[in-house]
Amino acid sequence: MTQRTRTGWMKLGRRDLPLLGLAVLAAVGGVARARDAAEPTPVRAVAPSLSYLAKAAAPVLPTADTTPSNEMADLDHSHVTKWVSRFTGGRKQDLTTTLTRMSPYVDMITKKLEARGMPTELVYLALIESGGNPKALSPVKARGLWQFMSPTAKQYGLTVNKKVDERVNPEKATDAALDYLTDLHARFGSWYLAAAAYNTGQGRVSRVLKQVTGKTKGTDADFYRIAPKLPLETREYVPKLVAVARIAGEPAKYGFGAVTTE
Repeated sequence: MTQRTRTGWMKLGRRDLPLLGLAVLAAVGGVARARDAAEPTPVRAVAPSLSYLAKAAAPVLPTADTTPSNEMADLDHSHVTKWVSRFTGGRKQDLTTTLTRMSPYVDMITKKLEARGMPTELVYLALIESGGNPKALSPVKARGLWQFMSPTAKQYGLTVNKKVDERVNPEKATDAALDYLTDLHARFGSWYLAAAAYNTGQGRVSRVLKQVTGKTKGTDADFYRIAPKLPLETREYVPKLVAVARIAGEPAKYGFGAVTTE
């Protein structure tokens, strides 16, 4: 989870969401992302909602986030619309394939998210990260469903050495990833900002948030405010997540049927 390249992603619907088959787009293309692994970890806490993306053109931003803490915000934005269009158009088959590959892990991840009171849509971060492949290895050596770099993996309790690499263990890696996301949410106060930090590093998000808003914590809408100053990959990261979550929430509406497990 520090300086690495991602491989794919998608979103998981609500509790009884039909298994849309989490087809994250491994087609989103490998994107290099830098993480601040050596940075001090914030105190862990339970968090509320998630959503992101920004555009230089001033978007209409919500003045308050009333999304329940166990749901991901679904803020409208042109980038979300763009990714919905791509995932239901030219990249539909890629998404379907990834969803199918991810399907064996959806129930496990969802139950862990629910037990923590976290948005179940966060299951799609794993899709975005690895394309649903628990053995995925990026060019910068990030590994597993959640694409942990070795230092961050160890920081969150995973064993990584020449004989054992728990980053490829779906359950253990998920526990570590949810711990990390919980810490990020506690630090930034927003699931959108937490997702951005998961992608590009908490140090960078913290600096930009302080520079733009003068605050150390923010809201989902603040993601849009700081996005222009974040790396391109990070500016697109949350919109993709929101788009996949939106599609997974109403698969029939977007032309997706049930996906069987491989």
